[in-house]
Amino acid sequence: MGLGRPLPSLALPAASLIAAAATACAPGGAAAGTADGHLVYATGLEPDCLDPQVSGLEVTALIDRSIFDSLVGMTPDGRFHPWLAERWTVSEDGRTYTFHLRSGVRFHDGTPLDAAAVKATLDHAVDPETKSRYAASLVRSYASAEVVAPRVVKVRLREPDASFLQALSTAHLGIQPTARLRGNAEALCGTPVGSGPFRFAGWTRGKQVVLTRNPGYSWGPGYAGHRGPAHLERLSIGFVPEGSVRLGALTAGQADMVDGVPTTNAASVRSSGRTRLLRADMPGAVFGIFLNGTRGVLADERVRTALMRAVDIDRLVESVYSGEYSRAWSPLSPATTGYSRATEGSWPYDPALSDRLLDQAGWTGRDSAGYRTKNGERLALRWPYMSKLMQDRRHVLAQGVQAHAKRVGIAVDLVNEDGGAMARDVLQGTMDLYSTSLARAEPDILRYYFARDRTPPKGGGNFFRLSDSRLDRLLRDAAATTDPAVRARHYAEVQDRLLRKALVVPLYVPVRLVGASTEVRGVRFDSHAYPLFYEARKGGGK
Repeated sequence: MGLGRPLPSLALPAASLIAAAATACAPGGAAAGTADGHLVYATGLEPDCLDPQVSGLEVTALIDRSIFDSLVGMTPDGRFHPWLAERWTVSEDGRTYTFHLRSGVRFHDGTPLDAAAVKATLDHAVDPETKSRYAASLVRSYASAEVVAPRVVKVRLREPDASFLQALSTAHLGIQPTARLRGNAEALCGTPVGSGPFRFAGWTRGKQVVLTRNPGYSWGPGYAGHRGPAHLERLSIGFVPEGSVRLGALTAGQADMVDGVPTTNAASVRSSGRTRLLRADMPGAVFGIFLNGTRGVLADERVRTALMRAVDIDRLVESVYSGEYSRAWSPLSPATTGYSRATEGSWPYDPALSDRLLDQAGWTGRDSAGYRTKNGERLALRWPYMSKLMQDRRHVLAQGVQAHAKRVGIAVDLVNEDGGAMARDVLQGTMDLYSTSLARAEPDILRYYFARDRTPPKGGGNFFRLSDSRLDRLLRDAAATTDPAVRARHYAEVQDRLLRKALVVPLYVPVRLVGASTEVRGVRFDSHAYPLFYEARKGGGK
């Protein structure tokens, strides 16, 4: 979940999904469920904007990955591969990257890829006028780019940044043509132009985005299993907020693949003879609660720790997610390089400790509802959320946290807000609690959330303006070295410090659960656990 405000997603009944998919087919094509090369994928959220440098939503990255190519590719094992850049070099001081671009690459509007487009894309990402909600934070170290030759670009960084190549591999930094970036923001958001295996064909708000095959495509990433155009003729991505409705569309043959299979239905999808369950562990920041340690009652570390230890996370996650997800011990997912296994078991459920800490903090009174008080004030925490961003039964999980907190006398007020109110809360840091997760195959995601200079007005996720010099130094040093052992040591200390100071309560490790028809083959997951459709096929062909 990113910081962007998605457009309203309308519930799309299964019948509407199939009708929309059929309409989107090429003349003479059949509807979803036949082997005509048209794949229908249903997901829960709708993008706010398809400019990859603007939107921070994961659904935007999912769609844009088929439209935009990156300079480099990255596989889940952490290895980098050529893509638009056929090779690159890094200076000894780690501050200059020189990329040599492939020849023959053309954008969907017919213009050739060149070094100017790479420079323009990076400049666009960091331009304050772009109002980037995530991409700018990925390349905060970017200083400038120089066009050395038509297919050679030299990128200079302000400081060494070991996360830079991984940032360039993401869909959020997909390369756009220079002329398009000189146009208006509305066109960039609504009619994207990239060089990827699929072209943008249309966006029916509240219903779907339709992509069509790029027939001239022959420059897939180095890890791809084939060269040439995608196998699918058309890809429709429908927006269906309710997980049960998405699942119904899959079982009825009205969608070929569905994202976010409810964990309560995972076993039935596995056991069906007509569907398969595809699973990918998501790297990056787990779903957890960020605690405002800079103001209000949570400025007291004892109160933060009391809340953290009052929640029986093992039992709660098992109950809500039917054993499909694991409880989280660290703000980093175990699928992320730099994850510290030392965090596991380091802060178990301990309500007796919570009671002692709250007593020590002076919250010794009780009101008529059983909540703790001090000087006549109730111990209450405000937790705003947007219902459409609380997919994956997160609202049920939040209610469980609320119930467990009440047992030790902490009132957690869950407040459902609209996009405008939530944006104000995030930008001003006025809430006590905030919950989110974000996929990134890089431990530098911790800098996004906790570094002093990564506040929301600057495109970061430091919601509460945390200022911790020790954390800043560790995060900076970890980013400055390419030595895996040194990086791991720094990130382990970061995770330990965040947990000891109770600045975040990790809840569960997100997993991408995708239901797919047995007719669908060749779908793989990228390093962020997003499905890739370049090699996907339908039907009985090879």
